[in-house]
Amino acid sequence: MLTTGWAQATPETAGFAPDLPARLDAAVAAGKLPGLHAVILARRGAMVMERYYTGIDEAWGRPLGNVTFNAETKHDLRSVSKSIVGLLYGIALEAGKVPPPEAALLDSFPYLADLAADPARRALTVGHALTMTLGLDWNENLPYSDPNNSEIAMERAADRYRYILSQEVVSPPGQRWTYSGGNTALLGHLISRGTGMTLHDFARQALFAPLGIIDSEWVLSFNGEASAASGLRLRPADLTRIGQCVLDGGRAEGRQIVPAAWLTQSLTRKTSIDAEIDYGFQWYLYNASAGGSPWYGAFGNGGQRLFVIPRPRIVLAVVCGNYNRPDQGVVPRTVLRDFVIAALQR
Repeated sequence: MLTTGWAQATPETAGFAPDLPARLDAAVAAGKLPGLHAVILARRGAMVMERYYTGIDEAWGRPLGNVTFNAETKHDLRSVSKSIVGLLYGIALEAGKVPPPEAALLDSFPYLADLAADPARRALTVGHALTMTLGLDWNENLPYSDPNNSEIAMERAADRYRYILSQEVVSPPGQRWTYSGGNTALLGHLISRGTGMTLHDFARQALFAPLGIIDSEWVLSFNGEASAASGLRLRPADLTRIGQCVLDGGRAEGRQIVPAAWLTQSLTRKTSIDAEIDYGFQWYLYNASAGGSPWYGAFGNGGQRLFVIPRPRIVLAVVCGNYNRPDQGVVPRTVLRDFVIAALQR
């Protein structure tokens, strides 16, 4: 059990049905939650449930074979990394190391003066990158094995930042949400350049160490920088620590880790994805229009999820191995809805 620093609670004392862990284990054994690797549940700051399973896994595409997961096993977070970068940007901003959201984005890339001469691109701001509303052509709907996938093309480009910022302008900035790892790559670069540290080193100093996270990995992109959009690997219980910090307004152990004002901005609707899901600064926001409680979320390829649910004060981390599958979101949604929320009694 990786529960150092956590208060402990049984499902029953935390307000859940006492058979929640047994029900989850039985569903996994029956093959009803394929690819599920681990579930970590906390409520009101207490660790309620840690469940670890066995399954095929990989590390940023490198096969790891059949892994028996436990509390010490790090897991790919994939695009959950984006939401962590969003938190790191706010920490760096308070330290005066990165430009504010209203700053012109191309001012941070003076060597791309030819792009800045285009009035449409000149209108791009850091805030548009934070909200994935740059309005530039980008397609990550293709398989990540396809060289035409925009993130893969970015990785293979001689200059990734020119590649991102030179894409065709397809809508005015701020008007349309388009999923883009390129947006987060820009943010990660600004953090690293502004702090004079690698993204991983800054994360360890500014966020992980204050939360008691001592074991992390950030996979490097082809250009030698950390893959800001998808490369973070953590132990699932440590992901829950980050979720608890978010739930607690950016505080941990009596210390403000993530600036409260930044967290409020990050978790406030800036644009909409669909009828139920809005988007803030690199975080998904469930607006509960279809019922249930609003939540904040970080999503990653393969079924990686961090759910922060303020009203019942729940933090739920789910990690899976269903990479690149069209139904990859089914298992974490099922764990949240049919197990955790269904077991909530008070």
